[in-house]
Amino acid sequence: MTRIFEYFVVCGIGPEISTLDGNKGYHGTGVMYLPSVLDQYPPSNNALYPPPPPQLSTCVLPAGVEFYSSGLNPNDASTFPKSYPIVLTEGDGSKIYVSCIAFRDPVCDDIAEAYRIPANSFADKCICLVSRSPSFRVLRDALEELFALCFSPDGSVPLPTPGKDRVLFAIENCLLSVEAPTKDGLPYADISFQPLVQCLDVDNLITLFTAVLLERRILLRSNKYSLLTLVSEAICHLIYPFRWQHVYIPLLFFNGVDYIDAPTPYMMGLHSGVDTSGLAMDGVVVVDLEYNRITTSEEIPPIPEPELSSLRGEIMKLLYPKVVGIDQMKTSFGVSSEQYPKSANKPWGEEHDLQLRLIFLKFFASILSGYRNFIENSATQVFNTQAFLKKRSRSTNQPPEPMIEQFLDSQGFLDYLERGIGSDENSNNLLDKLQDAIGRGQNPMSILPCLMEEPEVITISDHGVGIAGSGAKYCYDRFPSNVRTEEQEERRNAIIAAASGALEYSGRHMPSSPSMLVGKDSKAESLSPRERAAERERMVLDIKVKLQGLWLRLLKLGATDDPLSSFEYGTILALIESDAEGIGGSGFVECIREHIHSGWACRLTEEQFVAVKELLKTAISRATSRNDMSTIRDALEVSAEMYKKDSNNVPDYVQRHLLSLSIWEELRFWEGYFEYLMDQSSNKMSNYVILVTAQLIIVASHMAGLGIPDTDAWYIIETIANKNNIGYKQFIKLRGLLSHIQQLRIGYWGISSVKIQSVSPYGLPSPRLQDAADESQQPAEASGVGRSWVQSMFSRDTTSRANSFSRAPVNESTKNTASPRKADLPAAGQKKTQSSMRILRGHNGAVTALHCVTRREVWDLVGDREDAGFFISGSTDCTVKIWDPSLRGSELRATLKGHTGAVRAISSDRGKVVSGSDDQSIIVWDKQTTQLLEELKGHDGQVSCVRMLSGERVLTASHDGSVKMWDVRTDTCVATVGRCSSAVICMEYDDSTGILAAGGRDAVANIWDIRAGRQMHKLLGHTRWIRSLRMVGDTIITGSDDWTSRIWSVSRGTCDAVLACHAGPVLCVEYSIPDKGIITGSTDGLLRFWENEDGGIKCVKNVTIHSSSILSINAGEHWLGIGAADNSMSLFHRPQERFGGFSGAGSKVPGWQLYRTPQRTVALVRCVVSDLERKRICSGGRNGLLRLWEATINI
Repeated sequence: MTRIFEYFVVCGIGPEISTLDGNKGYHGTGVMYLPSVLDQYPPSNNALYPPPPPQLSTCVLPAGVEFYSSGLNPNDASTFPKSYPIVLTEGDGSKIYVSCIAFRDPVCDDIAEAYRIPANSFADKCICLVSRSPSFRVLRDALEELFALCFSPDGSVPLPTPGKDRVLFAIENCLLSVEAPTKDGLPYADISFQPLVQCLDVDNLITLFTAVLLERRILLRSNKYSLLTLVSEAICHLIYPFRWQHVYIPLLFFNGVDYIDAPTPYMMGLHSGVDTSGLAMDGVVVVDLEYNRITTSEEIPPIPEPELSSLRGEIMKLLYPKVVGIDQMKTSFGVSSEQYPKSANKPWGEEHDLQLRLIFLKFFASILSGYRNFIENSATQVFNTQAFLKKRSRSTNQPPEPMIEQFLDSQGFLDYLERGIGSDENSNNLLDKLQDAIGRGQNPMSILPCLMEEPEVITISDHGVGIAGSGAKYCYDRFPSNVRTEEQEERRNAIIAAASGALEYSGRHMPSSPSMLVGKDSKAESLSPRERAAERERMVLDIKVKLQGLWLRLLKLGATDDPLSSFEYGTILALIESDAEGIGGSGFVECIREHIHSGWACRLTEEQFVAVKELLKTAISRATSRNDMSTIRDALEVSAEMYKKDSNNVPDYVQRHLLSLSIWEELRFWEGYFEYLMDQSSNKMSNYVILVTAQLIIVASHMAGLGIPDTDAWYIIETIANKNNIGYKQFIKLRGLLSHIQQLRIGYWGISSVKIQSVSPYGLPSPRLQDAADESQQPAEASGVGRSWVQSMFSRDTTSRANSFSRAPVNESTKNTASPRKADLPAAGQKKTQSSMRILRGHNGAVTALHCVTRREVWDLVGDREDAGFFISGSTDCTVKIWDPSLRGSELRATLKGHTGAVRAISSDRGKVVSGSDDQSIIVWDKQTTQLLEELKGHDGQVSCVRMLSGERVLTASHDGSVKMWDVRTDTCVATVGRCSSAVICMEYDDSTGILAAGGRDAVANIWDIRAGRQMHKLLGHTRWIRSLRMVGDTIITGSDDWTSRIWSVSRGTCDAVLACHAGPVLCVEYSIPDKGIITGSTDGLLRFWENEDGGIKCVKNVTIHSSSILSINAGEHWLGIGAADNSMSLFHRPQERFGGFSGAGSKVPGWQLYRTPQRTVALVRCVVSDLERKRICSGGRNGLLRLWEATINI
């Protein structure tokens, strides 16, 4: 017998606690945790129904589980239980309907004790009724009664026969009924359509209906879970007889927000509290149910006339009958009762739902009038779309409408046709019946079945009747749990015991732990510092003793035992993961070291090998987060000792399987390890160079054991060797040794299947060597086994030499001299090693400012100065560096020191460099001598913009909201030329007219006439921060976080146009002077080209080659440079012949053609600048590296 209730499920916090980010253990309140299924009935071994979907717990608690210090509070509505439905879609398209009640429930005592959760804590729990029937009302009523009684009834409720019977059943004193309509009528919808029409006005309702019909990507937003499901279901019922054919998730769990970027059609509901600002959202129809608002970046074609007016009028008549009929007389003269339904003056009920559904069905009958005549069901097509469109155009005297064309091409329409052809469903097709009824002049209601007799009532008996004591009631203090099986209880106890063991010591002895502060006795508070130190030493010793015993028992497990599921492995893992001070991780590594020193052979079985590898990975990861370099160092060394024998009886060491850990990318770790080796060396009286070389050999051996790529390993070795001045002979020896070790490793194991990012001295991913070498070539060391390392360094194939030496860091002693290695290479070798991408190293912090010295800045009577084309960079390391790209290998010309905060802005002229910093100062430098000339102080916030002006003047803007002009010769602030109400982020100045424009956090673009000493305009319109600003002549272009760009007139102070096609904040804008075109870039990764046409502005081209935020746009006469945050760059060219017809008609901005773009490498970029005269683009990364791309090399 089919049941209406398939499963009763309880979800919440189980014995294994972890956050949504995957961090195991309890991390306090305010953190969201992963829910799990706690109980279900029937149990999981039930064979009647397929099990509930595995993602059920995540879907019913989409925000996760939160811990609270208190439960239900009658005075706080946020603590009340919440009842809401959700709908899940299975792979075959069938739906599962779930009614949920979420509430706060006390945390189980054993879980609270194991994880040191404060006493009397509460956590989110959810009870659910799972059904295949869309009986929303009865599911909700039954679940609420169960919740109120805290009692699960025995027995089952059968699904009623459609149109024939009504099932009555009782839960305690509450009588519930369920019935299903006949199959001849509209599909059963046990929901109210009122929330849909209350949240959206008529126009937005029709817009949403159209978007669903055209199968767009639709995202519903609300702070009510119930609304998301009810509106989703309602709109799906309104498109009957068509069905939604795509992804359908009415309630999306919070950590599944990335699904929104899916390229295929979907309908999803998302809580309005979830942030989606980091998503592209391009083309997504966002329906805000709270504010009756629909936004989308793509136009939705409207429903054509006369159907649109008819549909809108019918809906208005149903929703607002008194307004629509206000001019009608109370006495009807020949007016049919259908025009003003009887339900007009009644509260919203089932009659209104039926009328609304019939209105939309009549819309389909009208818009698809005569469609059956065009069904062909041939081998090539099912429906003759073109013939139908021509017939409709003739009847309406209108050209083919885009909306109908798109609808006829939709999956929903094709599915409808395929379902109707040759099936019984065609005989019950209400659309066809309605079209026939309208053709015969009949009442549309006549197509619905009329129930002439009352359904048979089936009652479900109370199983408690006649049972002694059945009238007794019990009030639970928490929602009851099911009786666990012996196997379930054993597994639960093992998990809790592992967690309890992990926290046994840290919870007792850590004064800084929040859990320690709860229930701490007065004796512990009165301990002296010495006593506390002694207590901690005892605690550390206890943990190490416990770990030692667990380690030895782990090694004694038999061949048939699985170490990963053993109690020993679980407890060690819990001790490592849950110990905030790292005692568990360091103690575990020390256990292994002591075992090795005691004479252990270090050989592991296959199973033990896997367990030890995973434990070491966890210990190193935890130590990395605590910056515990000693534990990482010890783990590295013991991993080089333990091994297993592979199928060829060759040792496979644990160390080789640790490559994926991020710590090996950091230069600081290897430098620290080298210093440790130097300190531990027992032969300190020997030759210093030999001592350094010996320690570097140890470092190189570990790098090879890990499988670090040869070029990255050599960069680290070379950097450390350079700092210790070991001489070129030792360099050659080390390079040869490293190449030999790498060849041996690759010869047996091959190139590592898991590769880390290239090593960066700043702990962040940096580009691989392919940035600086030909992408198609492999390093010589990896090309084959047995090749002489001497050949790899001195053969005519210079690829390996470029790999070896192109990454040498620039030190202070050689920064102003030519590289001796460059001089040693022959000219032919130099030409071969040139590549289009160079890595410029020198900064020790993120690059936060970049400036290119242009010809206009340094032009004099003689012509271009030699510093035209220089790049100037600023960093969080407080330095400013000048780079000369013409000196390949020795690009760094000077380092300017003087700031004490991150450098945020740079400008220059013929003889000076000016920089602004977070330290609130502006420093002026002599470009030739690199001497500090003046330090200008007067701002009360970090300096965000600087600009060198003629006449030894400097213009600066700051986060204190002021714009100041300085006289460099007198070291004084001439005037505060402008003041904004908040931080200034961008600034433009026209030296020829004296007009200054600035914008920032107050979303206002301010214009001042500096020469007249007055403010001209406050340009109001943006609603969020202004990120970019460009002024050319009488035109100002602004880009804002409100996703729009605006064009303003300086003289009139008015907004001439709003450019609103981006799906994210507009970070940069540019003006193409020759053809008056506009280019905008946004966080959505799109580059949009705009032009004037017929008195308006329109987007004429979208460029999608970048996948991350556009940071820089620089347009010249013939060239356009673009840089993005993912280190992608592109150079566009416009053929000169296109300018011949400049003043004529036609699009000119689309003349931009992609010239070149380098192969993208992984990097996080903060700023980008272009030198269009020399076809160069330079980016500054968060890891302190500059990447210089020369587009004219290797063409």
